[in-house]
Amino acid sequence: MTGAALDTRPKSVLFACSLNAVRSPMAEAMARHLFGRQIYFASAGVRPDVLDPFAVAAMDEIGIDISGHKPKSFEDLEDASFDVIITLSPEAHHRALEFTRTLAVQVMYWPTIDPTAVEGTREQRLASYRGVRDGLMKRVKDLLDWRPMGSI
Repeated sequence: MTGAALDTRPKSVLFACSLNAVRSPMAEAMARHLFGRQIYFASAGVRPDVLDPFAVAAMDEIGIDISGHKPKSFEDLEDASFDVIITLSPEAHHRALEFTRTLAVQVMYWPTIDPTAVEGTREQRLASYRGVRDGLMKRVKDLLDWRPMGSI
């Protein structure tokens, strides 16, 4: 990536969903895994819930441990100054727009299915979490122009 492209990356990104228990912690952890400390990442929910064990299992499959994630709400954020807020559910998108009403921040909506709505066997349910994980990974890489080490 060129220096100019690096300059266009946001310095801080917030991922937001309804409960901060599945989608947003997955996105936050993947982004942090890919970019380390180059960019500040956080996640929040409209209403925090308990971290979903299927989300933990799906992330563990790709070597990312989110078991220590503590779900939080917008109100729990220590800092409100983000360059970009990426919302993953309609409810979070509406909350982010309210949250940023007086702030200069870009709010992006990435419609992302809620894998907790899928019923079936453990494997069928886990497959829905994998689909969300893989879709978010692609979007994070595309948005932030991620390249493996050694690539031009």
